[in-house]
Amino acid sequence: MADYTNALAELSRIQAANWPAEVSRTVDYPAGEQTLVAHLRHWARERPSATAINFYGRLIDYAEYDEASDRFAGWLDSVGVVAGDRVGVHLGNCPQVHIAMLGILKAGAVYVPINPMFKGHELRYELLDADVGVLLTQPDLRPLADEAVTGTSVHTVATTALGDLLDTEPDITVPFPAGPQPDSDWASILTAPRAPARTDDPDALAALNYTGGTTGMPKGCEHTQRHMAYTAATITVAGGGTIGDPEPVALNFLPVFWIAGEDFGIIGPLLNGQTVVLMTRWDPAVSVQLIERYGVTQMIATIDNYVEMSGLPDFTGSRLASIRNAFGVSFVLKLDPEFRSRWRDLTGITLREASYGMTETHTGDTFTLGFQDGDRDLLADPVFCGLPVPGTEILVVDEQGEPVPIGESGQIIVRSPSVMTAYYGRPDATADTLHDGWLQTGDVGCFDDWGALHYLARTKEMIKINGMSVFPSEVEALLRLHTGVGAVSVVPRPDPDRGQVPVAFVVPADPALTAPDLRAWAKDNMAGYKVPEVILVEQLPMTATGKIRKGELLDRAAAGR
Repeated sequence: MADYTNALAELSRIQAANWPAEVSRTVDYPAGEQTLVAHLRHWARERPSATAINFYGRLIDYAEYDEASDRFAGWLDSVGVVAGDRVGVHLGNCPQVHIAMLGILKAGAVYVPINPMFKGHELRYELLDADVGVLLTQPDLRPLADEAVTGTSVHTVATTALGDLLDTEPDITVPFPAGPQPDSDWASILTAPRAPARTDDPDALAALNYTGGTTGMPKGCEHTQRHMAYTAATITVAGGGTIGDPEPVALNFLPVFWIAGEDFGIIGPLLNGQTVVLMTRWDPAVSVQLIERYGVTQMIATIDNYVEMSGLPDFTGSRLASIRNAFGVSFVLKLDPEFRSRWRDLTGITLREASYGMTETHTGDTFTLGFQDGDRDLLADPVFCGLPVPGTEILVVDEQGEPVPIGESGQIIVRSPSVMTAYYGRPDATADTLHDGWLQTGDVGCFDDWGALHYLARTKEMIKINGMSVFPSEVEALLRLHTGVGAVSVVPRPDPDRGQVPVAFVVPADPALTAPDLRAWAKDNMAGYKVPEVILVEQLPMTATGKIRKGELLDRAAAGR
């Protein structure tokens, strides 16, 4: 293992000299403990009537949040869940995700968020891989879940509808039926007695957050409540906030099964005793209504989302007068000085990029606040990621693991209090990725003279589709489940609307296989954003050593042949 002492000391000196006054150098924890459960109980005692979750006008205060999650923990006990058991939450954005997550943690069990866009094979894979015993899903997803759980460890499936907690029809458009649904189990679940408080272990396995893998199928990142609390604290100071300040109100429509949605929509507001205005999915008109009505002070959205908002017929900057922090994420459209200037002229708000991060680190590893003057961040080439958040260390190393000089490129490695403990059930992958506490990201980057990280290239295998990460190896593994597929290789193709799209080059095992038939099968067996374009070929181009010539396939995909 290389000695990083001198490189870290030099970077720390440079970063300290360029540290923005708006960002604290330290973090603390209002409840005094590094667990989410302790913070929920703290705010339920200190500010019981303060709104924790605002769901299209349905207000859930901290007292209700605490009691409902106690009852969810009690229900888990009634169906045989014990400490360490895995509980899957297969829901779109709704307050029941927050309540279930905290109830699972209160029971000492392990929270497993599952993408509700998954199709059968994908759902079944995660249920098997995480060894889930209890699954909470939506009534409309129940048939899919019932089929997927066959042959797994799942012994209990319960449902809750997205609109179960809306007592009345809201006067804002919602993308689901409002009110308790007759085929939902939620009301029955909340009749369970409140579970007695148990001692929290901040370092026990608390969640399995799944990420794509560069080989095979997705892997579960083992995270603890200590990881979560640290992340919640650092994303707070990274935005210039004060930990424990109850005044900020966050708008969140990011999927909370996604690590960034969990950070900004669940754990960040909870640690600080703040309010999150929760949306099930993005809608530009509804977003503006909610911001204006409830005094939202901070939000995170793609640049495309901000463009949509500004294009509304009745949009004026005054409708966003409450916003103080607006984070942008460049997926398809990129944040550039021109759009930043236009947005500032419209609203008075300076947009800035969110941060660098990944599921393995619970994301939010850097901050860009303080580098907006003169568009210093946007004019830096290439992608400016900023400085590491307090307590996180980042280095750039060569192929031998030695730190490279400032300005030179290499692999980005990260060490922080929120780096995953391991990949669940994958000791070999863990050993490849974690070296003496340093996460080998596989991403390429460099540092500049300010000590700020720049991102040069994503892990070669990953495809980004409207901000969602897709690994070719996962799509390939799913396509191989089709009996008509012999060999397959998936590569990205640039797309003006979605950023990238996957293209599958397939050697048929069955001469009757057609590209439309395989795409139709894929639509039934994987999330829609993963479904590839299909090109049937007689053989895949190979090197002399038997490796697929990905470069040739990239050229062919771009040419559509």
